[in-house]
Amino acid sequence: MVVGLKQSLRAMEAGQVEKIAIAGDAEETVLSRIRELAGAQNIPVEQAESMAQLGRLCGIQVGAAVAAFLKEQTVNRVETRR
Repeated sequence: MVVGLKQSLRAMEAGQVEKIAIAGDAEETVLSRIRELAGAQNIPVEQAESMAQLGRLCGIQVGAAVAAFLKEQTVNRVETRR
């Protein structure tokens, strides 16, 4: 999983994303590119109640507007690099 707008966009553009989670209280201007790419790539989009909730679900201490869940193949590739 990657958290944050830039990281999520980068992963989406690379075709590495299986699912997207967005915060219900995030500004639409922030999410418009995410929604556009998700639609073009048929990536399911789920919505968390708030940025604070999404941040907690991602295990971080701050809010998050978006999180991208990576495809299993991508996760395995990242883990083998460690």
